Amino acid sequence: MTFTIPIDNGDSVNNAEADSQRKLYNTFSFLYAVLMASDMGGSYGSTLRYKNIERRRLLEIHRYLDELVLNDNMWDDGNSLGPKEVHNYLTRVMYNRRNKFNPLCNTLVLGGVNNGESYPGMVSMIGVSFEDNHVATGFGNHLAKPILRDEWHADVSFEDGVKVLEKCMCVLLYRDRSAINKLQIAKITEEGITVSQPYSLKTFWEYKAFHNPTAGAEGSW
Repeated sequence: MTFTIPIDNGDSVNNAEADSQRKLYNTFSFLYAVLMASDMGGSYGSTLRYKNIERRRLLEIHRYLDELVLNDNMWDDGNSLGPKEVHNYLTRVMYNRRNKFNPLCNTLVLGGVNNGESYPGMVSMIGVSFEDNHVATGFGNHLAKPILRDEWHADVSFEDGVKVLEKCMCVLLYRDRSAINKLQIAKITEEGITVSQPYSLKTFWEYKAFHNPTAGAEGSW
């Protein structure tokens, strides 16, 4: 499953809908903002059962965040939780559930902007967490991360950032049979969160390698 939790200066929280472990999510930061991209498919085992999932619906993890925000507001000390604090809290939640042998089988992707600094982070189902300039889940960890490492830079523009994410999603679409050619891109700034309408990428399936993918393969298969 994949959750997305965009945090805008600790004030607004969105969650993504549960999905297959194989779903694709790519996130990276640029100047004063974070960009996220995800397809809209939902798998039931190996079946692509749902084809129009918008990853902004509330799930069980939101209960923990509600408690966190409520306790923070009760202090009424003029301070609010930023993305780093929420990320640390979610890491402890996931690690605690893992230690109880009742893990939340999800990967949490968090992005936010606080005091002009962008913050993308990720937490696995066993509480392994890290922050980086770009994060990915599912096959994106293997196929999209090399693209992000090569093409990300701190002063990338919004338009160029969208192109990089679309390139990643296109590669993942070609390589993952359960992927779907319908995606959304979210932009997170200190002013708020903007999620695009669903749209499809232009694809080209006439590559020679696609016609005979086993050409040159070795082995008994």
